[in-house]
Amino acid sequence: MTLPALTFSQDQAEAHDRLAEMLRGAGVDIDEGSTLPAGKGGEQVMAVVGKAGSGKTMLLAALAGALTEAGVETVSGDWEGKRRKERRTLAILAPTNKAASVLRARGVPATTIHRILYTPVYAPEFEALADWLAGQGEKPQIVGLTELALARAHTFYQTHKSIPGALAAAGLRGSDFIAGWKRRDDPLDIGFVDESSMLDQKQLDDLKEIFPTLVLFGDPAQLAPVGQSGEMVFDRLPAPRTCVLHRIHRQETDSPILDLAHALGDASLTFEAFERMIETAARDDDRVVVAPRVNADLMARSPVLVWRNVTRIRLISAFRAAQGAPEYELLPGEPLICDGIELPLKHRKRRIELEAKGLIKGAQVVYLGPGGKPGFSRLHVVGAEDPRISVASIVKIEKPGEEEPFIPFAATMGAAFLHGAAVTIHKAQGSQWPEVQLFAPDVCAAARAGRVEAGIPLWKRLAYVAITRAETRLHWVTRYALARPQKSLGTADLVTAAAPLALEAQSEEA
Repeated sequence: MTLPALTFSQDQAEAHDRLAEMLRGAGVDIDEGSTLPAGKGGEQVMAVVGKAGSGKTMLLAALAGALTEAGVETVSGDWEGKRRKERRTLAILAPTNKAASVLRARGVPATTIHRILYTPVYAPEFEALADWLAGQGEKPQIVGLTELALARAHTFYQTHKSIPGALAAAGLRGSDFIAGWKRRDDPLDIGFVDESSMLDQKQLDDLKEIFPTLVLFGDPAQLAPVGQSGEMVFDRLPAPRTCVLHRIHRQETDSPILDLAHALGDASLTFEAFERMIETAARDDDRVVVAPRVNADLMARSPVLVWRNVTRIRLISAFRAAQGAPEYELLPGEPLICDGIELPLKHRKRRIELEAKGLIKGAQVVYLGPGGKPGFSRLHVVGAEDPRISVASIVKIEKPGEEEPFIPFAATMGAAFLHGAAVTIHKAQGSQWPEVQLFAPDVCAAARAGRVEAGIPLWKRLAYVAITRAETRLHWVTRYALARPQKSLGTADLVTAAAPLALEAQSEEA
Protein backbone atom coordinates (compact mmCIF):
# COMPACT_ATOMS: atom_id res chain seq x y z
CA MET A 1 0.00 0.00 0.00
CA THR A 2 1.61 3.26 -1.17
CA LEU A 3 0.55 6.44 0.64
CA PRO A 4 1.28 10.13 0.11
CA ALA A 5 3.93 11.75 2.28
CA LEU A 6 1.25 12.86 4.76
CA THR A 7 0.73 10.71 7.84
CA PHE A 8 -2.81 9.36 7.62
CA SER A 9 -4.84 7.65 10.32
CA GLN A 10 -5.94 4.11 9.49
CA ASP A 11 -9.42 5.16 8.33
CA GLN A 12 -7.95 7.94 6.15
CA ALA A 13 -5.47 5.49 4.63
CA GLU A 14 -8.25 3.04 3.84
CA ALA A 15 -10.34 5.79 2.26
CA HIS A 16 -7.30 6.96 0.27
CA ASP A 17 -6.71 3.50 -1.14
CA ARG A 18 -10.37 2.97 -2.06
CA LEU A 19 -10.49 6.34 -3.80
CA ALA A 20 -7.16 5.68 -5.55
CA GLU A 21 -8.64 2.49 -6.96
CA MET A 22 -11.70 4.39 -8.14
CA LEU A 23 -9.48 7.01 -9.82
CA ARG A 24 -7.47 4.31 -11.56
CA GLY A 25 -10.74 3.18 -13.07
CA ALA A 26 -11.13 6.74 -14.36
CA GLY A 27 -7.67 6.62 -15.97
CA VAL A 28 -5.62 8.45 -13.29
CA ASP A 29 -3.06 6.57 -11.21
CA ILE A 30 -2.15 8.82 -8.27
CA ASP A 31 0.25 6.23 -6.85
CA GLU A 32 2.28 6.08 -10.06
CA GLY A 33 1.64 9.74 -10.94
CA SER A 34 0.33 9.04 -14.42
CA THR A 35 -2.78 9.57 -16.52
CA LEU A 36 -4.45 7.91 -19.46
CA PRO A 37 -7.07 9.33 -21.83
CA ALA A 38 -10.57 9.29 -20.36
CA GLY A 39 -12.22 5.93 -20.84
CA LYS A 40 -15.76 4.97 -21.74
CA GLY A 41 -16.57 3.67 -18.28
CA GLY A 42 -19.82 4.34 -16.49
CA GLU A 43 -20.70 6.77 -13.74
CA GLN A 44 -18.70 6.50 -10.51
CA VAL A 45 -19.82 8.18 -7.27
CA MET A 46 -18.20 7.69 -3.86
CA ALA A 47 -18.61 9.51 -0.56
CA VAL A 48 -16.22 10.30 2.28
CA VAL A 49 -18.23 11.06 5.41
CA GLY A 50 -17.19 12.00 8.91
CA LYS A 51 -17.85 14.51 11.64
CA ALA A 52 -16.00 17.79 12.11
CA GLY A 53 -12.31 17.21 12.74
CA SER A 54 -12.25 13.72 11.23
CA GLY A 55 -9.82 14.77 8.49
CA LYS A 56 -12.09 15.09 5.43
CA THR A 57 -10.48 18.33 4.25
CA MET A 58 -6.98 16.96 4.86
CA LEU A 59 -7.81 13.93 2.70
CA LEU A 60 -9.42 16.08 0.00
CA ALA A 61 -6.36 18.35 -0.17
CA ALA A 62 -3.98 15.38 -0.33
CA LEU A 63 -5.95 13.75 -3.16
CA ALA A 64 -6.14 17.04 -5.07
CA GLY A 65 -2.38 17.47 -4.74
CA ALA A 66 -1.74 13.92 -5.92
CA LEU A 67 -4.00 14.45 -8.96
CA THR A 68 -2.11 17.65 -9.83
CA GLU A 69 1.23 15.81 -9.60
CA ALA A 70 -0.18 13.15 -11.91
CA GLY A 71 -0.85 15.82 -14.54
CA VAL A 72 -4.55 16.44 -13.94
CA GLU A 73 -5.53 20.09 -14.57
CA THR A 74 -7.62 21.85 -11.90
CA VAL A 75 -10.49 23.82 -13.45
CA SER A 76 -11.58 26.97 -11.62
CA GLY A 77 -14.52 28.04 -13.78
CA ASP A 78 -12.90 31.36 -14.76
CA TRP A 79 -11.17 30.11 -17.88
CA GLU A 80 -10.19 26.64 -19.06
CA GLY A 81 -7.72 27.09 -21.86
CA LYS A 82 -7.45 25.04 -25.02
CA ARG A 83 -9.10 21.66 -24.99
CA ARG A 84 -6.67 18.83 -25.66
CA LYS A 85 -7.53 15.24 -26.28
CA GLU A 86 -5.17 14.03 -23.58
CA ARG A 87 -6.20 16.64 -21.00
CA ARG A 88 -7.64 15.32 -17.73
CA THR A 89 -9.50 17.68 -15.41
CA LEU A 90 -10.44 18.10 -11.75
CA ALA A 91 -12.86 20.60 -10.21
CA ILE A 92 -13.11 21.11 -6.45
CA LEU A 93 -16.59 22.38 -5.63
CA ALA A 94 -18.65 23.72 -2.76
CA PRO A 95 -22.35 24.65 -2.69
CA THR A 96 -21.77 28.25 -1.51
CA ASN A 97 -19.23 31.06 -1.91
CA LYS A 98 -18.38 30.97 1.78
CA ALA A 99 -17.79 27.21 1.80
CA ALA A 100 -15.53 27.57 -1.25
CA SER A 101 -13.61 30.44 0.39
CA VAL A 102 -13.06 28.31 3.52
CA LEU A 103 -11.34 25.70 1.34
CA ARG A 104 -9.32 28.34 -0.54
CA ALA A 105 -8.11 29.74 2.79
CA ARG A 106 -6.67 26.27 3.46
CA GLY A 107 -4.84 26.21 0.15
CA VAL A 108 -7.42 24.16 -1.78
CA PRO A 109 -8.39 25.80 -5.14
CA ALA A 110 -12.16 25.48 -4.73
CA THR A 111 -14.98 27.16 -6.62
CA THR A 112 -18.78 27.03 -6.43
CA ILE A 113 -21.00 24.54 -8.20
CA HIS A 114 -22.69 27.39 -10.10
CA ARG A 115 -19.31 28.62 -11.30
CA ILE A 116 -18.69 25.27 -12.98
CA LEU A 117 -22.22 24.79 -14.33
CA TYR A 118 -22.07 28.19 -16.06
CA THR A 119 -18.90 29.32 -17.83
CA PRO A 120 -17.79 32.67 -19.29
CA VAL A 121 -17.39 33.18 -23.03
CA TYR A 122 -14.31 35.34 -23.75
CA ALA A 123 -13.97 37.74 -26.67
CA PRO A 124 -11.53 36.13 -29.18
CA GLU A 125 -8.63 38.55 -28.70
CA PHE A 126 -8.76 38.12 -24.93
CA GLU A 127 -8.98 34.33 -25.30
CA ALA A 128 -5.54 34.61 -26.95
CA LEU A 129 -4.32 36.77 -24.07
CA ALA A 130 -5.57 34.21 -21.55
CA ASP A 131 -3.78 31.44 -23.48
CA TRP A 132 -0.53 33.42 -23.27
CA LEU A 133 -0.89 34.05 -19.54
CA ALA A 134 -1.44 30.35 -18.93
CA GLY A 135 1.58 29.40 -21.05
CA GLN A 136 -0.47 27.92 -23.87
CA GLY A 137 0.18 30.45 -26.62
CA GLU A 138 2.29 33.31 -27.95
CA LYS A 139 2.15 36.81 -26.52
CA PRO A 140 -0.59 38.66 -28.46
CA GLN A 141 -0.74 42.26 -29.58
CA ILE A 142 -4.01 43.91 -28.54
CA VAL A 143 -5.04 47.43 -29.44
CA GLY A 144 -5.21 49.57 -26.31
CA LEU A 145 -3.00 47.35 -24.14
CA THR A 146 0.55 48.58 -23.62
CA GLU A 147 3.58 46.46 -22.84
CA LEU A 148 3.39 47.74 -19.26
CA ALA A 149 -0.23 46.61 -18.95
CA LEU A 150 0.64 43.17 -20.29
CA ALA A 151 3.54 42.93 -17.85
CA ARG A 152 1.19 43.78 -14.94
CA ALA A 153 -1.22 41.07 -16.08
CA HIS A 154 1.61 38.52 -16.37
CA THR A 155 3.01 39.36 -12.94
CA PHE A 156 -0.44 39.10 -11.34
CA TYR A 157 -1.13 35.72 -12.94
CA GLN A 158 2.19 34.25 -11.79
CA THR A 159 1.16 34.95 -8.20
CA HIS A 160 -2.62 34.40 -8.18
CA LYS A 161 -3.37 32.12 -11.16
CA SER A 162 -6.57 34.05 -11.88
CA ILE A 163 -7.24 35.04 -15.50
CA PRO A 164 -9.98 37.60 -14.67
CA GLY A 165 -7.76 39.08 -11.94
CA ALA A 166 -4.80 39.33 -14.31
CA LEU A 167 -6.87 41.05 -17.00
CA ALA A 168 -8.27 43.45 -14.42
CA ALA A 169 -4.69 44.20 -13.32
CA ALA A 170 -4.07 45.26 -16.94
CA GLY A 171 -6.89 47.80 -16.60
CA LEU A 172 -9.69 45.79 -18.23
CA ARG A 173 -13.27 45.55 -17.00
CA GLY A 174 -15.19 42.29 -17.03
CA SER A 175 -17.38 43.61 -19.82
CA ASP A 176 -14.24 44.10 -21.98
CA PHE A 177 -13.24 40.44 -22.09
CA ILE A 178 -16.36 38.43 -21.13
CA ALA A 179 -18.75 38.34 -24.07
CA GLY A 180 -21.41 36.27 -22.28
CA TRP A 181 -22.20 33.22 -20.17
CA LYS A 182 -23.40 29.75 -21.11
CA ARG A 183 -24.40 26.49 -19.53
CA ARG A 184 -21.47 24.09 -19.72
CA ASP A 185 -21.75 21.76 -22.68
CA ASP A 186 -18.53 19.75 -22.44
CA PRO A 187 -18.08 17.31 -19.55
CA LEU A 188 -15.12 17.35 -17.19
CA ASP A 189 -13.46 14.30 -15.60
CA ILE A 190 -13.32 14.33 -11.79
CA GLY A 191 -15.32 16.38 -9.30
CA PHE A 192 -14.69 16.70 -5.55
CA VAL A 193 -17.70 18.20 -3.72
CA ASP A 194 -17.20 19.52 -0.19
CA GLU A 195 -20.14 20.16 2.19
CA SER A 196 -22.15 17.64 0.18
CA SER A 197 -24.67 17.31 3.02
CA MET A 198 -26.15 20.51 1.53
CA LEU A 199 -26.77 18.96 -1.91
CA ASP A 200 -30.26 18.00 -3.01
CA GLN A 201 -30.94 15.27 -5.55
CA LYS A 202 -31.39 17.70 -8.46
CA GLN A 203 -27.98 19.28 -7.82
CA LEU A 204 -26.38 15.84 -7.67
CA ASP A 205 -28.05 14.87 -10.95
CA ASP A 206 -26.72 18.08 -12.57
CA LEU A 207 -23.20 17.23 -11.39
CA LYS A 208 -23.47 13.67 -12.72
CA GLU A 209 -24.12 15.10 -16.19
CA ILE A 210 -20.75 16.88 -16.07
CA PHE A 211 -18.55 14.55 -14.01
CA PRO A 212 -18.38 10.81 -14.70
CA THR A 213 -16.32 10.52 -11.50
CA LEU A 214 -17.61 12.24 -8.35
CA VAL A 215 -16.35 12.17 -4.75
CA LEU A 216 -18.70 13.65 -2.14
CA PHE A 217 -17.21 14.88 1.16
CA GLY A 218 -19.84 15.42 3.85
CA ASP A 219 -20.80 15.42 7.51
CA PRO A 220 -23.68 13.06 8.37
CA ALA A 221 -24.41 14.94 11.61
CA GLN A 222 -25.38 18.16 9.83
CA LEU A 223 -28.85 19.22 8.71
CA ALA A 224 -30.21 17.70 5.50
CA PRO A 225 -31.61 19.92 2.72
CA VAL A 226 -35.20 21.04 3.16
CA GLY A 227 -37.66 18.63 1.57
CA GLN A 228 -35.47 15.51 1.80
CA SER A 229 -36.93 14.17 5.08
CA GLY A 230 -33.61 14.31 6.88
CA GLU A 231 -31.87 12.27 4.17
CA MET A 232 -28.63 13.36 2.50
CA VAL A 233 -27.63 12.39 -1.03
CA PHE A 234 -24.77 10.20 0.16
CA ASP A 235 -27.17 8.23 2.40
CA ARG A 236 -28.49 6.53 -0.75
CA LEU A 237 -25.10 5.17 -1.81
CA PRO A 238 -24.40 1.49 -1.16
CA ALA A 239 -21.94 0.72 1.66
CA PRO A 240 -19.01 -0.13 -0.68
CA ARG A 241 -19.32 3.39 -2.12
CA THR A 242 -19.04 5.12 1.27
CA CYS A 243 -15.82 5.70 3.25
CA VAL A 244 -16.46 6.59 6.90
CA LEU A 245 -13.82 8.54 8.87
CA HIS A 246 -14.26 7.73 12.56
CA ARG A 247 -11.12 9.09 14.16
CA ILE A 248 -11.21 12.71 15.31
CA HIS A 249 -7.95 14.55 14.55
CA ARG A 250 -7.60 17.00 17.40
CA GLN A 251 -6.37 20.46 16.52
CA GLU A 252 -2.95 21.52 17.71
CA THR A 253 -4.72 24.00 19.99
CA ASP A 254 -6.93 21.24 21.48
CA SER A 255 -10.17 23.00 20.58
CA PRO A 256 -12.90 23.00 23.23
CA ILE A 257 -15.36 23.87 20.43
CA LEU A 258 -14.76 20.51 18.72
CA ASP A 259 -15.00 18.76 22.08
CA LEU A 260 -18.47 20.24 22.60
CA ALA A 261 -19.56 19.34 19.07
CA HIS A 262 -18.55 15.71 19.47
CA ALA A 263 -20.11 15.43 22.92
CA LEU A 264 -23.45 15.77 21.15
CA GLY A 265 -22.94 12.25 19.78
CA ASP A 266 -23.76 10.84 23.23
CA ALA A 267 -27.32 9.52 22.91
CA SER A 268 -27.96 10.00 26.66
CA LEU A 269 -26.91 13.67 26.71
CA THR A 270 -29.75 16.07 27.61
CA PHE A 271 -29.93 19.75 26.74
CA GLU A 272 -29.50 20.70 30.41
CA ALA A 273 -26.39 18.52 30.74
CA PHE A 274 -24.97 19.97 27.53
CA GLU A 275 -25.49 23.53 28.77
CA ARG A 276 -23.58 22.63 31.95
CA MET A 277 -20.75 21.33 29.75
CA ILE A 278 -20.66 24.69 27.97
CA GLU A 279 -20.52 26.55 31.28
CA THR A 280 -17.63 24.36 32.42
CA ALA A 281 -15.77 24.88 29.14
CA ALA A 282 -16.26 28.66 29.42
CA ARG A 283 -14.67 28.69 32.88
CA ASP A 284 -11.63 26.80 31.60
CA ASP A 285 -11.10 28.36 28.14
CA ASP A 286 -11.85 31.83 26.74
CA ARG A 287 -12.64 30.30 23.34
CA VAL A 288 -16.05 29.42 24.78
CA VAL A 289 -18.09 32.33 26.14
CA VAL A 290 -21.39 32.22 27.99
CA ALA A 291 -22.94 35.59 27.12
CA PRO A 292 -26.06 37.09 28.75
CA ARG A 293 -26.76 39.18 25.65
CA VAL A 294 -26.04 39.30 21.92
CA ASN A 295 -23.00 41.28 20.76
CA ALA A 296 -24.31 43.82 18.23
CA ASP A 297 -20.84 44.55 16.83
CA LEU A 298 -20.29 40.90 15.87
CA MET A 299 -23.67 40.76 14.11
CA ALA A 300 -22.44 43.08 11.36
CA ARG A 301 -20.14 40.39 9.93
CA SER A 302 -21.04 37.19 11.80
CA PRO A 303 -24.79 36.61 12.07
CA VAL A 304 -26.45 35.31 15.21
CA LEU A 305 -27.49 31.72 14.53
CA VAL A 306 -31.07 30.87 15.46
CA TRP A 307 -33.63 28.12 14.86
CA ARG A 308 -36.89 30.09 14.61
CA ASN A 309 -37.74 32.78 12.10
CA VAL A 310 -39.52 34.84 14.75
CA THR A 311 -36.26 35.02 16.72
CA ARG A 312 -34.33 35.98 13.60
CA ILE A 313 -36.70 38.86 12.83
CA ARG A 314 -36.66 40.16 16.43
CA LEU A 315 -32.87 40.18 16.54
CA ILE A 316 -32.57 41.93 13.17
CA SER A 317 -35.01 44.62 14.30
CA ALA A 318 -33.05 45.13 17.53
CA PHE A 319 -29.75 45.29 15.62
CA ARG A 320 -30.99 47.97 13.20
CA ALA A 321 -32.43 50.02 16.05
CA ALA A 322 -29.18 49.79 18.04
CA GLN A 323 -27.18 50.90 14.98
CA GLY A 324 -29.51 53.87 14.41
CA ALA A 325 -30.49 52.62 10.95
CA PRO A 326 -33.29 54.64 9.29
CA GLU A 327 -36.48 52.67 8.74
CA TYR A 328 -36.59 53.20 4.98
CA GLU A 329 -32.95 52.98 3.95
CA LEU A 330 -29.85 50.90 4.53
CA LEU A 331 -26.60 52.02 6.09
CA PRO A 332 -23.31 51.11 4.38
CA GLY A 333 -21.99 48.06 6.19
CA GLU A 334 -25.33 46.38 6.85
CA PRO A 335 -25.23 42.62 6.13
CA LEU A 336 -27.72 41.04 3.70
CA ILE A 337 -28.57 37.53 2.50
CA CYS A 338 -29.47 36.87 -1.13
CA ASP A 339 -33.00 35.42 -1.26
CA GLY A 340 -32.94 34.61 -4.97
CA ILE A 341 -32.90 36.39 -8.32
CA GLU A 342 -36.25 37.69 -9.55
CA LEU A 343 -35.86 37.93 -13.31
CA PRO A 344 -38.17 36.75 -16.11
CA LEU A 345 -37.12 33.90 -18.36
CA LYS A 346 -36.03 36.25 -21.16
CA HIS A 347 -33.28 37.54 -18.84
CA ARG A 348 -31.84 34.08 -18.23
CA LYS A 349 -28.43 35.20 -19.48
CA ARG A 350 -28.31 37.93 -16.84
CA ARG A 351 -29.32 35.43 -14.13
CA ILE A 352 -26.52 33.08 -15.18
CA GLU A 353 -24.04 35.97 -15.07
CA LEU A 354 -25.02 36.96 -11.53
CA GLU A 355 -25.00 33.39 -10.27
CA ALA A 356 -21.59 32.78 -11.83
CA LYS A 357 -20.25 35.80 -9.95
CA GLY A 358 -21.42 34.30 -6.67
CA LEU A 359 -24.81 35.96 -6.21
CA ILE A 360 -26.75 32.76 -5.57
CA LYS A 361 -29.53 32.12 -3.08
CA GLY A 362 -28.09 32.15 0.42
CA ALA A 363 -25.02 34.21 -0.51
CA GLN A 364 -23.93 36.62 2.21
CA VAL A 365 -23.31 40.19 1.07
CA VAL A 366 -22.57 43.53 2.66
CA TYR A 367 -24.29 46.70 1.45
CA LEU A 368 -21.75 49.30 0.31
CA GLY A 369 -24.10 52.02 -0.89
CA PRO A 370 -26.47 52.92 -3.75
CA GLY A 371 -25.45 52.11 -7.31
CA GLY A 372 -25.28 54.44 -10.27
CA LYS A 373 -28.87 53.75 -11.34
CA PRO A 374 -32.14 53.95 -9.37
CA GLY A 375 -32.75 50.69 -7.52
CA PHE A 376 -29.15 49.49 -7.89
CA SER A 377 -26.97 48.58 -4.90
CA ARG A 378 -23.21 48.29 -4.63
CA LEU A 379 -22.44 45.07 -2.79
CA HIS A 380 -19.55 43.02 -1.42
CA VAL A 381 -20.26 39.30 -1.96
CA VAL A 382 -18.69 37.52 1.02
CA GLY A 383 -16.41 34.67 0.02
CA ALA A 384 -16.51 35.41 -3.72
CA GLU A 385 -13.20 35.60 -5.55
CA ASP A 386 -14.32 38.86 -7.20
CA PRO A 387 -16.51 40.30 -4.44
CA ARG A 388 -17.49 43.79 -5.66
CA ILE A 389 -20.62 44.08 -7.83
CA SER A 390 -23.45 46.54 -8.46
CA VAL A 391 -26.85 45.01 -9.13
CA ALA A 392 -30.54 45.84 -9.38
CA SER A 393 -31.84 45.04 -5.90
CA ILE A 394 -35.07 44.26 -4.10
CA VAL A 395 -34.35 44.59 -0.38
CA LYS A 396 -36.91 43.21 2.08
CA ILE A 397 -36.67 44.05 5.78
CA GLU A 398 -38.96 41.96 7.98
CA LYS A 399 -40.42 43.45 11.17
CA PRO A 400 -41.76 41.69 14.30
CA GLY A 401 -45.52 41.10 14.22
CA GLU A 402 -45.96 42.15 10.59
CA GLU A 403 -46.77 39.64 7.86
CA GLU A 404 -45.33 41.65 4.98
CA PRO A 405 -41.76 43.03 4.97
CA PHE A 406 -41.13 46.67 4.25
CA ILE A 407 -39.01 47.43 1.21
CA PRO A 408 -36.67 50.41 1.72
CA PHE A 409 -36.00 50.52 -2.04
CA ALA A 410 -36.40 48.23 -4.99
CA ALA A 411 -35.70 47.91 -8.67
CA THR A 412 -38.41 46.59 -10.98
CA MET A 413 -36.56 43.27 -11.09
CA GLY A 414 -33.23 41.92 -9.91
CA ALA A 415 -31.70 40.18 -6.92
CA ALA A 416 -33.80 39.93 -3.77
CA PHE A 417 -32.23 40.31 -0.33
CA LEU A 418 -33.18 39.76 3.32
CA HIS A 419 -31.28 41.23 6.23
CA GLY A 420 -28.34 39.14 7.38
CA ALA A 421 -27.61 40.17 10.98
CA ALA A 422 -29.26 36.94 12.10
CA VAL A 423 -29.79 33.76 10.06
CA THR A 424 -31.25 30.34 10.66
CA ILE A 425 -28.80 27.58 11.46
CA HIS A 426 -29.96 25.77 8.34
CA LYS A 427 -28.89 28.69 6.11
CA ALA A 428 -25.57 29.00 7.97
CA GLN A 429 -24.56 25.48 6.98
CA GLY A 430 -21.46 25.50 4.80
CA SER A 431 -20.21 28.80 6.23
CA GLN A 432 -17.66 29.51 8.94
CA TRP A 433 -16.77 32.63 10.89
CA PRO A 434 -13.95 33.34 13.35
CA GLU A 435 -16.54 33.95 16.09
CA VAL A 436 -20.10 32.60 16.19
CA GLN A 437 -22.99 33.60 18.41
CA LEU A 438 -25.49 30.79 19.01
CA PHE A 439 -28.86 31.81 20.45
CA ALA A 440 -29.35 29.20 23.19
CA PRO A 441 -33.06 29.88 23.93
CA ASP A 442 -33.88 28.66 20.41
CA VAL A 443 -31.88 25.44 20.86
CA CYS A 444 -33.69 24.94 24.18
CA ALA A 445 -37.04 25.42 22.41
CA ALA A 446 -36.09 22.73 19.89
CA ALA A 447 -35.17 20.37 22.74
CA ARG A 448 -38.53 20.96 24.45
CA ALA A 449 -40.36 20.39 21.16
CA GLY A 450 -38.94 16.85 21.14
CA ARG A 451 -38.52 16.72 17.37
CA VAL A 452 -36.31 14.02 15.84
CA GLU A 453 -34.67 14.10 12.39
CA ALA A 454 -33.29 10.88 10.89
CA GLY A 455 -33.09 9.31 14.34
CA ILE A 456 -31.23 12.22 15.98
CA PRO A 457 -32.92 14.83 18.24
CA LEU A 458 -33.26 18.02 16.22
CA TRP A 459 -31.73 20.18 18.96
CA LYS A 460 -28.51 18.15 18.74
CA ARG A 461 -28.30 18.59 14.96
CA LEU A 462 -28.93 22.33 15.34
CA ALA A 463 -26.33 22.71 18.10
CA TYR A 464 -23.77 20.62 16.18
CA VAL A 465 -24.09 22.61 12.96
CA ALA A 466 -24.02 25.96 14.77
CA ILE A 467 -21.05 25.09 16.97
CA THR A 468 -18.96 23.81 14.08
CA ARG A 469 -19.45 27.13 12.23
CA ALA A 470 -17.07 28.73 14.78
CA GLU A 471 -13.39 28.77 13.85
CA THR A 472 -11.92 30.29 17.01
CA ARG A 473 -14.62 31.34 19.51
CA LEU A 474 -18.16 30.27 20.38
CA HIS A 475 -20.57 32.64 22.15
CA TRP A 476 -23.46 30.79 23.87
CA VAL A 477 -26.09 33.55 24.27
CA THR A 478 -28.50 32.79 27.09
CA ARG A 479 -31.08 35.62 27.06
CA TYR A 480 -33.23 37.75 24.76
CA ALA A 481 -31.04 40.86 25.13
CA LEU A 482 -28.75 42.93 22.89
CA ALA A 483 -25.64 44.76 24.07
CA ARG A 484 -25.19 48.27 22.71
CA PRO A 485 -22.76 48.45 19.78
CA GLN A 486 -19.34 49.87 20.59
CA LYS A 487 -18.57 51.02 17.04
CA SER A 488 -20.47 52.36 14.06
CA LEU A 489 -21.21 50.33 10.96
CA GLY A 490 -18.72 50.75 8.15
CA THR A 491 -17.06 49.07 5.18
CA ALA A 492 -13.36 49.74 5.84
CA ASP A 493 -12.83 46.07 6.72
CA LEU A 494 -13.96 45.08 3.20
CA VAL A 495 -11.15 46.81 1.30
CA THR A 496 -10.09 44.51 -1.54
CA ALA A 497 -7.44 44.49 -4.21
CA ALA A 498 -8.05 46.74 -7.20
CA ALA A 499 -8.69 43.84 -9.58
CA PRO A 500 -12.13 42.76 -8.28
CA LEU A 501 -13.50 46.29 -8.73
CA ALA A 502 -13.53 45.68 -12.49
CA LEU A 503 -16.79 43.76 -12.23
CA GLU A 504 -18.75 46.72 -10.93
CA ALA A 505 -19.04 48.59 -14.19
CA GLN A 506 -20.06 45.46 -16.03
CA SER A 507 -22.92 44.79 -13.62
CA GLU A 508 -24.37 48.30 -13.93
CA GLU A 509 -24.55 48.08 -17.69
CA ALA A 510 -27.00 45.18 -17.66
